[in-house]
Amino acid sequence: MAQTNEKVDLQDLFESLSEELPEDTDLSELTEKWHYYLEHPIDLNKTDGRELTELQFLDPLLIEQLLEHRTISGNFINVLELQSIDGFNERMVNFLLPFVRIGAESPFETLKVKSFKQEFTLRYARILEKTKGYRIVDTTKSRYLGDANRYAFRYRAQLNGRIHLAVNMEKDAGEPFFKDKQKMGFDFYSLSLSIKNFSRFKNIVVGDYALQFGQGLSMWHGLNFGKGGLVQNTARQGIGVKSYTSLNEANFMRGIAGTLQLKHFEITPYFSYRSIDGKVDRTISPATISTIASTGLHRTPTEQEYRHAASQMAYGLNVLWRYKRLKVGAHFNQTQLDVFKVKGKALRQEADFEGNLLRNISLYANYTIRNTYLFGEFANSMNGGSAWLVGSIISLHPRLSTVILLREYKRDFHTFYGQGFGESNNTSNEQGGYFGLTYQLGRKLVWSNYADISRFPGARYQADTTSTGADFFSQLSYIWYKRGQISFRYRYRLKEVNYEGDGRTETGLVSTGKQQLRIELHYRLNSIWTIRSRVEANIFQKEYQENSFGYMIYQDVFWKSKAGKFRSNMRIAYFDAASYDNRIYAYEQDVLYASGFGMYNTKGWRTYLNLQYRLSRHLQVWVKYALYYYPGRETIGTGLDQIEGNRKSEVKVQLRWQL
Repeated sequence: MAQTNEKVDLQDLFESLSEELPEDTDLSELTEKWHYYLEHPIDLNKTDGRELTELQFLDPLLIEQLLEHRTISGNFINVLELQSIDGFNERMVNFLLPFVRIGAESPFETLKVKSFKQEFTLRYARILEKTKGYRIVDTTKSRYLGDANRYAFRYRAQLNGRIHLAVNMEKDAGEPFFKDKQKMGFDFYSLSLSIKNFSRFKNIVVGDYALQFGQGLSMWHGLNFGKGGLVQNTARQGIGVKSYTSLNEANFMRGIAGTLQLKHFEITPYFSYRSIDGKVDRTISPATISTIASTGLHRTPTEQEYRHAASQMAYGLNVLWRYKRLKVGAHFNQTQLDVFKVKGKALRQEADFEGNLLRNISLYANYTIRNTYLFGEFANSMNGGSAWLVGSIISLHPRLSTVILLREYKRDFHTFYGQGFGESNNTSNEQGGYFGLTYQLGRKLVWSNYADISRFPGARYQADTTSTGADFFSQLSYIWYKRGQISFRYRYRLKEVNYEGDGRTETGLVSTGKQQLRIELHYRLNSIWTIRSRVEANIFQKEYQENSFGYMIYQDVFWKSKAGKFRSNMRIAYFDAASYDNRIYAYEQDVLYASGFGMYNTKGWRTYLNLQYRLSRHLQVWVKYALYYYPGRETIGTGLDQIEGNRKSEVKVQLRWQL
């Protein structure tokens, strides 16, 4: 088992959950949770499925089948029994094994010795080249007020696995540090105290917290994975209240929340009051906010002016009823701003929320019957529109499973916190149907497919009238147990956008299409060396324009010492994307808790080297050096981030001390 636990592949997990994520996506929320369960594996004979839900890569039907197997066959004797459960193919078993165990975690656990664990993490990072924003000395112009250094500090403490304390501090590049408007030092401070199983309360969180209910139409904080290789993961699995541990400076609550258990009912009241960023005009009455900013960046005079410019108070109640395999929930939320939100003037903003008070109510349910999992949610923004989503996951055969998801989000459905499944990011102005299929051709061969058809009744970004879109995906994977896998992936995306040429089309729109092909090999050569190779190419097509092409090829190498104290990995990649539409995203290894997706655009080289060393039982250090090299270019980037030259390099250093 010790050898198995070393084989967790976070890259494969992330890229299976989502095809692509923006460069600035903070994945620490999930990587921290995964690392916690790597160090404290879930006992398959004790779990009720809730910890398995937190892993996010297990769909609800698989969790139900695992629990049913335990009920019928008795307690697990060995974790490899997972291979005998319907739906647990070779790939899924490889994903899950590092996070689960049988029996006590350690001999000391059975003695019920009080345990107090602490972790301190300090990270430093910076771009080595000086960008335009730091070279401007004219105080009347937009510029970066701070230096290029990035700092992050994390503190974690837990007592007996029941009391958890999380503290985050962060300063982004360009932000002042202990000067100007940042005399308190870090730009972002976050504290969260969580107490589990306190009297009738399952969980109480004071400070910063996140909420996840139903299918996310009305309330969902945290990472929101879309479409990926795990096609059944379109069904959301809300885990209620949880501590907020991310460095993302938006999309969370600040106050108090808790879940009270009363027999079959789980009652979750919550209250939050926090400052938000935005463009506020207080010269008129009432004061207005025209833009709510969520980047968390406060580098320039304008961004400093937006910082904490308004306040947001939110409170609500969620009631969940559980009975065997049936769950029914109701959620109510009221959010009030201290300023009046006004709509933008663009066509796509005609149906946006306007006002200072927003109420949402939603009803959701899920039910498992035999080999079928049914789920859905209906939400309504009071004095506004509605949104609904229904779906099913069906295991038609031990080797064949399907998922169907239908959705409709009205243009005037408004929510500050919703993250429903779909193409749009605001859970509005969308209709669609998603159809997925996974077929296990053999023990080692898995074929995953989906088709998602969508329609947008109103104007949206780059489309000023009703438009449509489609997304087709197919992936074939061959898995060597404990050794690696080879996969072939094809994706074809269609959408309509505004016509920008001479004259006018019948609808004012033109069709675009992007075809992507990926071949990847991930293989463990021996106990020391592992390799990952990828070739990816795409073609972008747009009516009345010539086709454009893009491709990328990379080689990753992973090495670890026999003693396990020293580890390293590196990548060298070459890419050539003719236009921004041909850009390619790929997961990149990083220091602990800092992994993310890199964007490969235009033509150039990408390389990075990660080093990890365990100095002692308590202290670890990580170092990363990364470089983009664009031959023949005189500048990189735009605006204040423009670099003179053809190189962009970054260095990171991180220390972690555990007690």
